[in-house]
Amino acid sequence: MNQFSGLSPQHWQLEERKDGILILSLERKDTSVNTLCQAVLNELDGLLERMAFAPPKGLIIRSTKKAGFIAGADIAEFAEFDAKGTVLDAISNGQNIFQRIAELPCPTVALIHGHCMGGGTELSLACSARVASDDASTRIGLPEVKLGIYPGWGGSVRLPRLVGAPAAFDMMLTGRALSGKAARAIGLVDAVTAPDLMVNKAVEFIEHGVHRPFKQKATAWLSNSWLARQILPGVLTKQVARKARKAHYPAPYSLIDTWRRSGGMPVRAALKQEGYSVAKLAQGPTARNLTRIFFLMERLKSLGGKEHGISHVHVVGAGVMGGDIAAWCALRGFEVTLQDREMQYIQPALDRAETLFAKKVKDETKRTATRARLQADVAGDGAAKADLIIEAIFENLDAKQTLYATLEATMKPDALLVSNTSSIALDTLGAKLSHPARFAGLHYFNPVAMMPLVEIVRHAGMAAETERRLAAFCRSIDKLPVPVAGTPGFLVNRILAPYMQEAILAFSEGIPGRAIDKAALDFGMPMGPIELVDTVGLDVAASVGKIMAEFHGQTLPDALQVTPGKRGKKDGEGLYKWVDGKAVKPELPKDYKAPDDLQDRLVFALLNEAVSCLHQGVVADAELLDAGVIFGTGFAPFRGGPIEHIKAIGRDAALATLKSLEGKYGARFTPKAGWDAL
Repeated sequence: MNQFSGLSPQHWQLEERKDGILILSLERKDTSVNTLCQAVLNELDGLLERMAFAPPKGLIIRSTKKAGFIAGADIAEFAEFDAKGTVLDAISNGQNIFQRIAELPCPTVALIHGHCMGGGTELSLACSARVASDDASTRIGLPEVKLGIYPGWGGSVRLPRLVGAPAAFDMMLTGRALSGKAARAIGLVDAVTAPDLMVNKAVEFIEHGVHRPFKQKATAWLSNSWLARQILPGVLTKQVARKARKAHYPAPYSLIDTWRRSGGMPVRAALKQEGYSVAKLAQGPTARNLTRIFFLMERLKSLGGKEHGISHVHVVGAGVMGGDIAAWCALRGFEVTLQDREMQYIQPALDRAETLFAKKVKDETKRTATRARLQADVAGDGAAKADLIIEAIFENLDAKQTLYATLEATMKPDALLVSNTSSIALDTLGAKLSHPARFAGLHYFNPVAMMPLVEIVRHAGMAAETERRLAAFCRSIDKLPVPVAGTPGFLVNRILAPYMQEAILAFSEGIPGRAIDKAALDFGMPMGPIELVDTVGLDVAASVGKIMAEFHGQTLPDALQVTPGKRGKKDGEGLYKWVDGKAVKPELPKDYKAPDDLQDRLVFALLNEAVSCLHQGVVADAELLDAGVIFGTGFAPFRGGPIEHIKAIGRDAALATLKSLEGKYGARFTPKAGWDAL
């Protein structure tokens, strides 16, 4: 390896085999996960430059990290590049380095074991061939669209030419990761084998070449032809438009358009077009806010660490929430006992659990083991064995406190007791407990399997160790924990209540539900508030709304009066009629025009309450508030959260709008304490 004399790489390890094949192993210094920071890339560039002058027989690129191959680019660095205005330079640098790999005068093979995301996948695409391990941990993806950009180190150029445009866009537009087997099926990797045989397979490819199926090569050529690039973009754009608006999420549209224009160009010319497009997106507000959300998610994941000391979970209350919480915990590896008064109340929860397990666990042996972890427990014997007891019965203070007294008599000394209450103050709930330090709220959101957030609800007597353990537990079940104060509504319901109330008031005034929902969707909400009320159920909305109205000194809107058999989606009729699980929204008259301030009424009711929550310390800071509202309500992610949105439009401009609404609609829009501190 004389050509490398004088180099002392910090992140790459060199090994020259007797057969002349060079193995280059990535071991990024001082981190548990490989990411492609500039130091890693620049070292690689220097090594590749030497190889170009004295090429080995073949090059194998792999990772020595147990966590996986490469997790992608160093996102923190890209945030710095954005601040400095050097994003295009960073993109071009990565493109040029990967192009060096592609132009090496020797075969190159990437060995993919564990996670391979973003820039890691793009590096592998620059190689002659790819070998993936058959391990369940191996996942290969290009998730950049979730950050408001798309693959910019050659991925959007090389992937369509390798596997064909349809399969490539399915990966890039969804950000979905593939197993090794699924990647082999589309031609992304050339072989899947056991981890200890990967080097042997790579050597075989270097010595004998890679022979790809004619069908794959034909599909790749045809789907990138001029004719295909005139037809396919229209189809793809329509598919994207059903899920994301161009004004809100421009990246998918830019990806499709750039491929349409440059898909037939030579690679270097296409890379230049890719670079310009991705750099423009990276410096836009959507990418900045989605990148911020990524860091918020990482912050939530880090709360509490990993050690929680919980292996057995006991859930009391087998209704929709309790049953689904129990099923989710069993899915994530915990022993779970589910208690209710009679088996007839538990069985529906077990049936729903079976549906969840069938969807999430494809291996029958593993599914059987998962099913076995969830046990019906009418007698409640599991409470004495549990490390965590979750109370999820109906919202009645006396009933909950009576249950707590029974549970405390049998609980283990270090077991935690939590309530999934959505509205009752924790200080009130725990007032009669013997051990309030080990009591907290653990508020899940419906549907449990889809909603990522869990609120850890504090109260005056709760121990800090209880909060830490619960945060660690949330992470172990793939949920994002946000610690909140135990005031009525906590964080998410408190902020959401005025928004939904304003929607109901507008509906009561005769504004059509479709128009109200459209105003919210135009802002970027995932579902309109009228449809949301029906989905939650008018009975549930009225129950929470009553508590929040009393808290704010207001009255509940008349439209939230519950009529038997008309509670919303679950009854087939509420504010809308429902058919086959979908809301039937009457068409608006052709000449109908919604009030100009309708969207402001909805959004500023929410923003005003968010400012109040921040001021009153419901959460520790603005970042946690934004994270909680985004992950708990789906608040337009591209806007970065309520407080970030206020910053974007300007505090003074926001206050002016709020005061205008106050003048027109009254005291509910009076700016709450906290605006001056923003």
